[in-house]
Amino acid sequence: MIPWKLVDRAETKDTGELRLYQRGAEFSIRIDGREVMNSRLHSSEDALAEIPCAQIADRAQPTVLVGGLGMGFTLAAALRQLGAAARVVVAELIPAVVSWNQGVLRELAGNPLDDPRVSVRVEDVARSIEAGRGEFDAVLLDVDNSPDSLIQQQNRWLYTKAGLSAIRASLRPGGVLGVWSVGPDAGFSRRVRAAGFEVDNVPVRARGRLGGARHRVTVARPRKAEGRQR
Repeated sequence: MIPWKLVDRAETKDTGELRLYQRGAEFSIRIDGREVMNSRLHSSEDALAEIPCAQIADRAQPTVLVGGLGMGFTLAAALRQLGAAARVVVAELIPAVVSWNQGVLRELAGNPLDDPRVSVRVEDVARSIEAGRGEFDAVLLDVDNSPDSLIQQQNRWLYTKAGLSAIRASLRPGGVLGVWSVGPDAGFSRRVRAAGFEVDNVPVRARGRLGGARHRVTVARPRKAEGRQR
């Protein structure tokens, strides 16, 4: 078997060292030896974009916020769902992840950063959410293993009442929130409902029709009674 080769490493703020490995055409991103993403297993990352974006794709000029670039698969899936007039903003906290997607990883998802509809902000996604009142038709979050299994401790705010309220305020009427999780989280679903959303937890497989681990995409829309509809 071809051995794994260390390609690059980057320090994170509070969870240790992020490392990028390669084995032939396969790539793996790990934190302190724990794999958080593999290029062979991205169907659930695709679904994070496909399910919410299908709900807003018919809008004239939809704007989508993707929190967490990863290997670019969620971004690429969003672009496939959206028309030429769409705008996709990517908020990625770690500069090295952006550099990897501009370099050694760029072919994996079909060079999505080259798409003119895309803009990248090297910042905490929370900043984009707080600054984007009424800006987004969809907010897609894949920054942790789950709301209760954080990769960056500073992400905890996103899943609190205050964070969820800020996300709701950042959405245009009829907008949608999508959150990737490694598995079901009943406590988070309750918090999302309490923040004024209708919630649907969609089970997805890491390898799509080929199976793999069972992941979860939480899809949430503000309740109609809480805002005007288009």
